[in-house]
Amino acid sequence: MVHDLIFLPTPRQITITDINHELPASGVICLATPSPQENLLTARQLQEAVNAIPGLHWEIAGGASIPDADICAVLSITPNGTQHPQGYQLTVSDGRIAIVASTAAGLFYGVQTVRQLLMQCGRLLPDLRCNDWPDFPNRGLMLDVSRDKAPTQSTLFALVEMLASWKINQLQLYFEHMFAYRQHPTVWQDASPYTAEEIMTLDRFCRERFIELVPNQNSFGHLTTWLTRPEYNHLAEAPEGCDTIWGFRPAFSLQPNEASLRFLRTLYDELLPNFSSRQFNVGCDETVDLGKVRSKAQAEKIGIGRLYLDFVKQIHREVCARGYTMQFWGDIITHYPELVRELPRNVIALEWGYEADHPFDEHGALFAASGIPFYVCPGTSTWNSIVGRTTNAIENIRNAARNGLKHGAVGLLNTDWGDNGHWQPLSVSYLGLAAGAAYSWALDANCPLSFPDALSRFAFRDTTGIMGRLAYDLGDIHRLTGIAVHNASVLFRVLQSPPASLIEWLRNSEVIDPAPRLRAVLDAIDGLMGNLSHADMQCADAELIKREFTWGANMLRHACWRAIWALGLERDAGSDPLRQWLLQEADKLLAEFGVIWRARNREGGFTRSMARLEKMRADYLIAAA
Repeated sequence: MVHDLIFLPTPRQITITDINHELPASGVICLATPSPQENLLTARQLQEAVNAIPGLHWEIAGGASIPDADICAVLSITPNGTQHPQGYQLTVSDGRIAIVASTAAGLFYGVQTVRQLLMQCGRLLPDLRCNDWPDFPNRGLMLDVSRDKAPTQSTLFALVEMLASWKINQLQLYFEHMFAYRQHPTVWQDASPYTAEEIMTLDRFCRERFIELVPNQNSFGHLTTWLTRPEYNHLAEAPEGCDTIWGFRPAFSLQPNEASLRFLRTLYDELLPNFSSRQFNVGCDETVDLGKVRSKAQAEKIGIGRLYLDFVKQIHREVCARGYTMQFWGDIITHYPELVRELPRNVIALEWGYEADHPFDEHGALFAASGIPFYVCPGTSTWNSIVGRTTNAIENIRNAARNGLKHGAVGLLNTDWGDNGHWQPLSVSYLGLAAGAAYSWALDANCPLSFPDALSRFAFRDTTGIMGRLAYDLGDIHRLTGIAVHNASVLFRVLQSPPASLIEWLRNSEVIDPAPRLRAVLDAIDGLMGNLSHADMQCADAELIKREFTWGANMLRHACWRAIWALGLERDAGSDPLRQWLLQEADKLLAEFGVIWRARNREGGFTRSMARLEKMRADYLIAAA
């Protein structure tokens, strides 16, 4: 048993012996802390884990006057008792548990390690010693709720519970238009936004689990939902849209002027009071239309970099005036390295990149040399993929953590985006979330971690180990095609590309004959999914997870046959029977998508996301015309 134990994240220093002792059937969890009430949730989490073991019933009590013979576990807070404020020391000896921490957060993290130990060992625990603390003081997740999935409140609560058990301590919900601004009701009226009361409730839930809910409102670019509306169009840099590096885009960014600042003030003054955090992510990424229309003359005079920086500084003044520390995405300013030193010293730059080889080293060195605090921000690699990109996710997050540590980053913020319809189910993201939790806590200790095993035990609660392995392998199945695509999987692109452009695109790839590779993908999917029925998940949403992964696998199968149909590679049947079959399968996929969407998410955004699936289906009807 000792050699089979794993943890998520793996503790920095842990010694486990071959000596095992039974936990006592009854006794007390002693809260030896300055304020036992403030640590009651932590004690209850330990109590619930213990009392879930048949034959055990432990109680909780505060203070140090409990008879020693009654004590089964001691949870202690000793100021400066550990070398890191979030660290803890854990000892299990003779069936008795002792955790010492400097802070309430450290005590909570020690209990999470014990919970994972109990999950694997039951009543018979090995003697062990553990000294543990994090690499990064800030270990977060940013969840895209603006394009197009917005999880229900119950889904968010369950996610927070899981993240907290993995020692994540920051959460951001990416807002473009998804907060119910009472001053601006038209922009969110059909979007199922988060209300102020819901945010306050979530904030409290997070705080109790030592997660900081950081407000997030994009404040420069990515405001198309606002700026294409008549009442806000006057604020746009390009009111009618314009050509950008992404092609033609409708109104996308604010024009950097006083009117835009007045607009932002209305957002900040309504949004920020609902959060207890004193940090605020204002976005400001990918301002691709800046300087192209209304501010073109000014950009030609002072340069786009200066134009961008001046407005970011004005936003910074608004944030500081409200008593917050500003976070902002660092992608634009890195194009103008000579301007980085002019950033205010109390901002936090968010250095993001989502490919395995992103230059976190180069950009981290730039921010460090300029004295600007920064986070490294990798991603789960699930968007534009349906079932993830396993190898890229792990290498991207590891690259971010390694170079973040090298250059003194103050945090690692993992990201989970929803580009192009947010088709990926939430459970697909668990692998990337686990990698972010592991590598941000203790990189060196977690590099050997088996993510299939960790996912099975701590995400899917699958004692067989099948579900974690399936999730891991399915996320890499796109690699069998031999076609690499930036920020996406080739099979996802197949599903969202019209047949004519798909044919040209695939024939211009480096793969001369895609047919054998596509059939290899189909065979591999069948091999993996044949194991799903043997998984034994004990989590509450086990059946939903099976449906989510089954739908994802069927989407990949559909992509393979869609490519075969488009390229005319089918040898066993004519193109029309295959087209008709694809149409029938598309109907099933669309219907199931609605079921799994509504199981975790709000209704707003569904129609927009479904429209992309309907476009995929319509291609088969158009081809028959």
